[in-house]
Amino acid sequence: MAVIVINKDNFQKEVIESEKTVLLDFWASWCGPCRMLSPIVDEIAEENPDIKVGKVNVDEEQELATQFNVMSIPSLFVMKNGKVSNQSVGVIPKNEILELL
Repeated sequence: MAVIVINKDNFQKEVIESEKTVLLDFWASWCGPCRMLSPIVDEIAEENPDIKVGKVNVDEEQELATQFNVMSIPSLFVMKNGKVSNQSVGVIPKNEILELL
């Protein structure tokens, strides 16, 4: 499944109302660690059609970043039934991301 760009306009439908587990990646284009994590997140999206993967650009979606209290990026949030079930900050290996899910 392709990665979805999440913004305040589609957040309710794509994340809160999703029947699938959602992996949210909070990132920014200027963030080196975010660029390291991005291909791993993309891989997870391609290999796991049962999971919805969304990316939130913190520069463009400051409201969502504030809502999730994002202080450092990259930050990953796992959402189940509209609620945060797990989270992680910083670059972590693929197997650890899969364990979060």
